[in-house]
Amino acid sequence: MEYKELVKEVRKKAQVWLGSDYDEMTRRQVQAMLDDPDPTDLIESFYKELEFGTGGLRGIMGAGANRINQYTVGAATQGLSNYLKKEFACLSEIKVVIGHDCRNNSRRYAEISADIFSANGIKVYLFDDLRPTPEISYAIRKLGCQSGIILTASHNPKEYNGYKAYWDDGAQMIAPHDKNTIAEVNKIRTAADIQFNGDKNLIEIIGKEMDEAYLHDLKTISLSPEAIARHHDLKIVYTPIHGTGVRLIPAALKRFGFTGIINVPEQDVVSGDFPTVVSPNPEEPAALAMAVAKAKATDAELVLASDPDADRVGAAVKNDQGEWMLLNGNQTALLFVYYLIARWKELGKLNGQEYIVKTIVTTETIRAIAERNEVDFYDVYTGFKWIADIMRKNEGKKTFIGGGEESYGFLCEDFVRDKDAVSACCILAEMTAWAKDQGLSLFRLLHHIYAEYGYSKETGISVVKTGKSGAEEIETMMKNFREHPLTEIAGSKVTMTYDYASLKGYSFADREEFSLNMPTTSNVLQYYTDDDTKISIRPSGTEPKIKFYIEVHEPVKSVEKIAEAEQAASEKIEKIKESLGIKTD
Repeated sequence: MEYKELVKEVRKKAQVWLGSDYDEMTRRQVQAMLDDPDPTDLIESFYKELEFGTGGLRGIMGAGANRINQYTVGAATQGLSNYLKKEFACLSEIKVVIGHDCRNNSRRYAEISADIFSANGIKVYLFDDLRPTPEISYAIRKLGCQSGIILTASHNPKEYNGYKAYWDDGAQMIAPHDKNTIAEVNKIRTAADIQFNGDKNLIEIIGKEMDEAYLHDLKTISLSPEAIARHHDLKIVYTPIHGTGVRLIPAALKRFGFTGIINVPEQDVVSGDFPTVVSPNPEEPAALAMAVAKAKATDAELVLASDPDADRVGAAVKNDQGEWMLLNGNQTALLFVYYLIARWKELGKLNGQEYIVKTIVTTETIRAIAERNEVDFYDVYTGFKWIADIMRKNEGKKTFIGGGEESYGFLCEDFVRDKDAVSACCILAEMTAWAKDQGLSLFRLLHHIYAEYGYSKETGISVVKTGKSGAEEIETMMKNFREHPLTEIAGSKVTMTYDYASLKGYSFADREEFSLNMPTTSNVLQYYTDDDTKISIRPSGTEPKIKFYIEVHEPVKSVEKIAEAEQAASEKIEKIKESLGIKTD
């Protein structure tokens, strides 16, 4: 579309938002954009409708069809209501749970959503205040609800908000329910299509009782209570980074038996402005800087952090020189899988029906651990809904041990169907106590895993491309990779390629194409090379980024050789980045 035509089109869309169905503040904001001689904000706010995708909504807050606001949230809720009424028409009562995080407007959007559901005759359980995402998943199952939502933008910057939708099993929706809900949401064209006037008789406030049930059930997953008793005073610094984790994670750690929990008071302040960090993302060192400083000051042994909706966990440990280092998502996932399988084996809980799940971009060392211990293993797409899908299919047939992804998410229990930083923090602390019983720090335990299963180093690189032009650039990059297949990366020959968009793989050794056994397509490319390197490329589904995942392996025969392996792996990763032309500016 030509620029002048685009401006004309967005002005036409914006004019609709000046109608009486929209509130006065929204009308003023839209009029200001229309009056501005620079149409940039107008284009970004209206050039497309904010898509209710397979994971819900996520975007920058503001007026406009491409922004998070009461009308885009309202359209999502009305569309979901319409679909629930069709899908569960046989039920006398349809029930949903609503939760929210600490973000600006999250409570407001939660209450608006409660009004819309109830206006459609749907029973609503609305949490009295902010709660972790995994507790929403838990409550859906506990209360026998057909759906649930949480207002959150996870670890995105403060300008963002979002909307995650869940099905009756407590997991985010997959086919056919995601596509069917999207179709209903897309039928909502204006604010007049949304029933905003709620029925207060159908809205029930919940809170402490659900917290208690959730904490009680979390305690049942503890595998090493004796180790905790011996090391109950282990010094653990925890930060919620201004988010929902402050409500339950310290309480859960205490429930497990830990008495040495140290807070970071400045970051216990619940705030959607995230005043002490640029980004509330536990993947970023800056977000954990205050917690690490507190750990140094108190001589703590472990730092734990959760993102604003408390589904992702970050951790820092001391190395052999006493220096603090942050564990990345692959390392925490590796530790979880190793510990859980080791303890299940020690406790005689393995009978051949257990399984582990990871995502296709997460370290392959997890596969090695599962296979060597004769535990079933599944590889799924990025996104915890796919881990939950395996759990759904195996329910009553096999036993879930754990599942995780490189993006700092892990799940240790089967009564929740999304990643859970509450349980993850507890099990990381328990794992630290268990390692101490063996004379190991968590850092040394990780090195023992490397010595046993081989050293792997994983690096994730996100190249940010914002706005309409950025989305087009990402699309062009993926197209170029497909039209010009890589046969060599940093001097190593490509031996296998997987294209999940076409569900086709290609073996260079056999010179033949084969099919990929996955439930649906996904815009992901993977390359495997002859030196055991794995590279994955995919656009983010929730942020304006294209992501590169690089995993390299080096053989090691002892813990003492890990430093050499790490150096060699780092050098190899730099060569791969150069070979792929990755520039992060």
